[in-house]
Amino acid sequence: MNTFFLEIITPEKTFYRGKVESLDIPALGGACTILAGHQPMVFATEPGSIFITADGSKREAFMSEGFIEVRPDETIVFSQAVEWPEEINERRAKEAKERAEEQLRRNRSAAEYRLNRMALQRAFARLRVKHHNHLSDD
Repeated sequence: MNTFFLEIITPEKTFYRGKVESLDIPALGGACTILAGHQPMVFATEPGSIFITADGSKREAFMSEGFIEVRPDETIVFSQAVEWPEEINERRAKEAKERAEEQLRRNRSAAEYRLNRMALQRAFARLRVKHHNHLSDD
C-alpha cells in the first residue's frame, strides 16, 4: 500500500512522526480520510477520534481542535492536544465534562457558550476514546 509522511504537532510535543497508510480525522464539515496522493488542502479539525494506520495496524487517539495541511506526499496536523488512550486521565476528563456542563447551564454570552461547548466536546471525545479502547483491551 502507498504511504505518506505524517507529522502531528501539539504546543508541547511532536505526537507522531512517520510514514502511514492512512489518517482518519474529524473535520468541521465531517470526517475525512487522508491517503497517499491526496489533493492538497488545508482545513480545520474538531475534537474527536483520529485513526492512524501504519504497517497494516490501525490505532485510535484523541485529538482536540486544530488545523491540518495535506499535500500529496506529506500531511501536517497542528492540534491543541493529542493523546493515546493510555495517556488519557479519565477522572480529569470527567471533571472537565462536569465543569463544561455547569458552565453551559450558566450560559452568559454566545462567545462563552461556544467555548464551553468546545470544552464539553473535548471531554466527551477523550472519554469516548478512553472507554472504547478500554473495552477492546478486555
